[in-house]
Amino acid sequence: MLQVHMSEAEVAANFEAALEKVRQGLEVIVEHEHQPIAVLRAAEPPRRKISECIAMLPADSTATIDGHFAADVEAAVGAHR
Repeated sequence: MLQVHMSEAEVAANFEAALEKVRQGLEVIVEHEHQPIAVLRAAEPPRRKISECIAMLPADSTATIDGHFAADVEAAVGAHR
């Protein structure tokens, strides 16, 4: 992940700018006297178990768990990283 370094004073003076960098996908390293003291990064999205996903399918769904299911899930996860 790309990082940007900001001083404690810069973040305090313009927190909105620091959050905008996070929204853009950057990690903000907050420093005091050139020493890192905090990291601002995007929150991780909530994760669901496969059983929860299956329970959410409509009753008339034709989705199946076959021999290729694990590879399909792996490909889907890889596409979102």
